Amino acid sequence: MGRDYKKIRAWQLSDELAFSVYKVTKHFPKGEIWGLISQMRRASISVPANIAEGSARNHTKEYLQFLYTAIGSLTELGYYIYFSGRIGYLDNTELGDLSKLHEQTAKTLRALINYIEKSKV
Repeated sequence: MGRDYKKIRAWQLSDELAFSVYKVTKHFPKGEIWGLISQMRRASISVPANIAEGSARNHTKEYLQFLYTAIGSLTELGYYIYFSGRIGYLDNTELGDLSKLHEQTAKTLRALINYIEKSKV
């Protein structure tokens, strides 16, 4: 199936989201290095990594499994973004920007999953 993951819009958005998460978490309290920082970074990087890995799979069922894993990590990250805002680690601008990018990524990834599911033979 040879897909170029860098051309997949869901990957592009999730890559930008992971980059943004890494940037904002640099300013979190150092006491969170093994807590929220680690969890947010792990979840954020998991999304584009799973899209990329899935794109290399030959079978649609395998590809979808990686996309489902990506959406799970994306949902987890959504909670961490919310909680970081609630606890005051993100200012209103950071929270709004991350939330908007998260929502856009989720919509795009869900649309990709729906398209692939409907295209299955």
